[in-house]
Amino acid sequence: MTAYGMELLDAEGTGYKLAPFFDVILAAPSHPRYLGGYVQLGAEVAAQDFMHCLEAFKTGKYVPFQGRGDAFNLAIASSTWGLQVITAKKILPGLADLSERLAQGGAILEVGCGTGNLLVQIAKSFPSARVVGVDIEADSIATARKRIADASLSDRVEARQGTLADLKPESFDAAVMVEVLHEIGQEIRPQIVNDTARALKAGGWMVIVDETYPSNLEEARKPEFRFPLHTGFEELLWGNVIPTREEQERLLKNAGLTDAIERSLIGEGFTVLATRKP
Repeated sequence: MTAYGMELLDAEGTGYKLAPFFDVILAAPSHPRYLGGYVQLGAEVAAQDFMHCLEAFKTGKYVPFQGRGDAFNLAIASSTWGLQVITAKKILPGLADLSERLAQGGAILEVGCGTGNLLVQIAKSFPSARVVGVDIEADSIATARKRIADASLSDRVEARQGTLADLKPESFDAAVMVEVLHEIGQEIRPQIVNDTARALKAGGWMVIVDETYPSNLEEARKPEFRFPLHTGFEELLWGNVIPTREEQERLLKNAGLTDAIERSLIGEGFTVLATRKP
């Protein structure tokens, strides 16, 4: 009755069925509008985190994204699956001349590759490209390497545990971060963005898919900032701070990415930023 009243279910004979579109929202992990992963995070992760809020507010201590274990990493991967599909199948192919460069054997870097979902999606979308992912989380990299091997892509897809400083300069045609920038500590964000820009070839694309925090009270009441505000609150105990538009653009410009920044909104509050290295 409750689910029917909330229009999650419709009546059918003597029983119930999912209301329109809820098969996608709750039961289609590869669809961009799938929210099952977020439901899982709220029920299994946020609920536990909120029990520690009082102590965290007193001490300032938090539990970072890294080191929370494989189940947490897989839940995160599930919650961002739709964004990964959009990135691989729509955002990257839509960038000027990138498909041509990758068809000629170019390379893409994923910063914060996690469990490897996006690495595999990109490799399938660009069958001639070399794809490299970097992450500091050992459990995630282990899962990513298995995923890559299971997809028979080990010949041109690599998941590395380490830092971007280990990468050869000017070796990638594009670099992408999906739901990663706001998870990087504010004190090291400039260095991470700088190292990513350094790894790009001239004319290479930097693509960031992330939330944007409101810059002022007026923006805080706008619909496009509701989800970023929710994420900012939910991830307080992870130590995550969502950047504003001004910080995003400052990070890119200070890294030498001085071309125009293309900005668009997808889904319920995700920002896509794209710019090229001069």
